[in-house]
Amino acid sequence: MHVPHEQLTKKKNKRRSRMLDAASQIFATFEGLRKKAFKESDLSAILTRNRKTWDIPDYVSVDRFISFLRDEGQLQVAELEASVGRGLRRFIWGAASPLSLGVSLRPAAYLSHGTAVYVHGLTQQLPRIIYINKEQSYKPRPSLSPTQETLNRAFSRPQRVSALSYSYTEWSFVVLNGKNTNRLEVSPTAINATEEVDVTRIERTLIDIAVRPAYAGGVFQVLEAYRMAKDRMSVSTLIATLKKLDYIYPYHQAIGFYMERADYEPSRYERLLNLGTNFDFYLGYDIKDKQYDPKWRLFFPRGL
Repeated sequence: MHVPHEQLTKKKNKRRSRMLDAASQIFATFEGLRKKAFKESDLSAILTRNRKTWDIPDYVSVDRFISFLRDEGQLQVAELEASVGRGLRRFIWGAASPLSLGVSLRPAAYLSHGTAVYVHGLTQQLPRIIYINKEQSYKPRPSLSPTQETLNRAFSRPQRVSALSYSYTEWSFVVLNGKNTNRLEVSPTAINATEEVDVTRIERTLIDIAVRPAYAGGVFQVLEAYRMAKDRMSVSTLIATLKKLDYIYPYHQAIGFYMERADYEPSRYERLLNLGTNFDFYLGYDIKDKQYDPKWRLFFPRGL
């Protein structure tokens, strides 16, 4: 049956009128959210949760709701271009931080590595690459213990890096398929007066960047982060977290070395030394010009 254009226009105006009546409440709800970047399903859930409060009838669809938020409010569309595969569409409210946009890219994702370094104020550099950690499913620990030969071979190559990234305006978002940790030492953290995102805590961050220094700008930047964290980190928490992460490689040697080079008190870094030095280890991958520290049994770049 053909519906006259005037009738369709009248229905559309009625829907918009109902939302306009509730506009102040709707916009106040979005201003009060600590999350400012959304998938379409997030906006649908917000509409469903608040329909009665806002007195918006069931016939108002999520598409109509989104159009209203874009036309009358501060909702913007963010089209992210993928390095591999299809891009993504997200919606951001107002002057949302790119950090909020980043964690919206994957369910249960959180900021880590160099981005967590920035969030915790452990660097002066404003990063243009944002690292988002989406944990893998659980995998059993390898049954074979490392040998000196396998260590030498693993660290003679460049660090493997994620091939999946998204770009939006001047920002690049790198998606890491991190080790399954059940979100160990991850917590909501305020990034400004109106937003918070899930980020690795300081001790977990210091471990992560020692394990994968390329995701923090390299070993020199990692050392600077350790210096900045000196009076803010707990060695007990770091060691407890490292044990729970249960790596097969002796990353405690690298962490202790960073702590000593960053002028931590001996009583703090010696707790890492007491965990043992059973192997020659490496501060990073594919070190071209290296020196050796016999105390930590560690190869590191010359000049560090």
